[in-house]
Amino acid sequence: MADEIRDNPARNRFEMDAGDGIAFVNYRLAPGMIVLSHTEVPDQLEGQGLGSKIVRGVLDIVRARGLKLVPACGFVAAFIRKNPEFRPLQVQTNVET
Repeated sequence: MADEIRDNPARNRFEMDAGDGIAFVNYRLAPGMIVLSHTEVPDQLEGQGLGSKIVRGVLDIVRARGLKLVPACGFVAAFIRKNPEFRPLQVQTNVET
């Protein structure tokens, strides 16, 4: 799945073709970590699971790159809550999510 997702560092986002548009997850890099700040799917394709598909692929990429994760995007945070296998990627804080 992660092979369908491309990193576009010039735009600070991961992208996936979605119909006539592009689904994407914006990010910011810091030493040893990545902040996922926003997920977007073309309006006409919402509700078809594409958001979950791209987020899962991005999290697989984050894991493969050995980065820690800050899920600043509510969608990403909710996805991780529903998929606990990705919880070890998160930066540990004193605040429970």
